[in-house]
Amino acid sequence: MRVTAEMSLYPIQGLQGSPIEKILAFIETIQGDTRLEVVVNQMSTQLRGELGVVMEVLGKALERSFAAGGSQALVVKVLNSDLPIGEPPALEAPL
Repeated sequence: MRVTAEMSLYPIQGLQGSPIEKILAFIETIQGDTRLEVVVNQMSTQLRGELGVVMEVLGKALERSFAAGGSQALVVKVLNSDLPIGEPPALEAPL
């Protein structure tokens, strides 16, 4: 089953280095897996792929980020649909 996920990592405290460095390292881990399509914007990171792969890659990225230290929160939304994340949304006016 293909899914689309959106996530945001929030480094909270106790970090060595800047929060941006922690976030970029997390994103680089996810982007390193060629089985996923990844789109990064100013507010979040979106990806899509097979559910098992998405969860595996997120687990590895989160484990690596947590192991680097500091309190962190990861907010993830997963949709059981294969959305075209590289394209702007098609908005329709209400009827």
